[in-house]
Amino acid sequence: MERRRTGLALMAAYVLMLAGVLTVFTAYSTKLLSLAVQPYWLAWFTVGVAVIALAWTGVIVWSFLLVRPERSDTVGRFLTTTLTVALCALVLAPTAYATRLAYLSRDVVNTLFTPSSTAAPVLAQDPWNGAERVNFLLLGGDAAPGRPGVRTDSMTVASVDVETGATVLFGLPRNLQRVQLPTGPARDRFPYGFTGEGPDTPGLLNEIYQFGEDHPEMVPGVEKGKRGSTLLKATISDILGIPVSYYAMVDMKGFAEIIDAMGGVQVTIKDPIVYGKYREGLLPAGTRRLSGQEALWYGRSRTDSDDYVRMGRQKCLLNAVAKQADPVTVLNSFERLAAATKRAISTDLPQDLLPAVVDLAGKVKSARLRSLSFVPPLINTAYPDWHLIRRKVKEALDPPAATRTAPAHAASTTPTPTPDDPLTLDAVCH
Repeated sequence: MERRRTGLALMAAYVLMLAGVLTVFTAYSTKLLSLAVQPYWLAWFTVGVAVIALAWTGVIVWSFLLVRPERSDTVGRFLTTTLTVALCALVLAPTAYATRLAYLSRDVVNTLFTPSSTAAPVLAQDPWNGAERVNFLLLGGDAAPGRPGVRTDSMTVASVDVETGATVLFGLPRNLQRVQLPTGPARDRFPYGFTGEGPDTPGLLNEIYQFGEDHPEMVPGVEKGKRGSTLLKATISDILGIPVSYYAMVDMKGFAEIIDAMGGVQVTIKDPIVYGKYREGLLPAGTRRLSGQEALWYGRSRTDSDDYVRMGRQKCLLNAVAKQADPVTVLNSFERLAAATKRAISTDLPQDLLPAVVDLAGKVKSARLRSLSFVPPLINTAYPDWHLIRRKVKEALDPPAATRTAPAHAASTTPTPTPDDPLTLDAVCH
């Protein structure tokens, strides 16, 4: 009788533990994601889970030794042994999977993110140090064969309200010319705007990243691998008139791998998109799920269109990926995503800021998203009006009171621009 009670108690405890784990994973997924980007917690989680699993396995084996049938009862022995092995596997298999995820997460965090930040200290109570908005520079890098270095053909600044997650995307065309570089050695070298050097650099905005990497005197005191992003962040900060704190760059080929690891991404294609050097591909109009290669062409094709149409599609693609990268999708393909992410992404986000970024990402996913691109006819890319750009940025970040108090159900919509409205919010992807 006592053994039966002990067995029932252990069974009940196991069921309650499973129920508790499922409840935590479903109700507190955001908090768990915050822990999943902290190497310290991941290490303790791995140790804790392993200890609990081994202890639980020991209890199962000890219980079997106490209640196993006599040697003469062959059938009883076989059934109890089989049950014991099954219970041990039921405990150890999820543990092995969880520790594997923890190891991969820790590896990704340590590979991509710097252990400490040289910027202002990150405080648990106020990780953004009193800022109302934080600005991230999102880059798409393309190191094509026969092209010297990396060209940042996609440049978008995401300005995020830290309280609500409301986001404005500022798109900068790759062919913006005569860009004024930040004060110091860079501006001393190009006092009248960036004009490049030689036939490989005709003087476009998308060349500044590689130019900074190749010319350390432009960003003195900055180590190799960080010069380009430092110069480009400072340059775009001056263009927009807002401080750009952090950047993340995705290699275009690696981006396709990330999409494939997610199982594709669903987008709405308004007009058929022809792609390929010899027009060998076509993405038909309609709502469809794109593979990584198709998504890559969706975001980079200029056949029968131009840079500005492509910029709009890139924003739609970023929005679709952000909305569809839910925790279940991430967990289901975590190992492939981790491998692709390590190959495809570079960033200067510090590790100690990651929990706050995860929390902010949750707000962004359900908040209002608007977009403003500095393209013709608003901006002449050959002779940009820098004052107009900064004024439009200020207007976009400080909309009229009626816009600020828009109801929550309108969060995913964008007002239809009128012909005489210079503030063209163009993130209409459906």
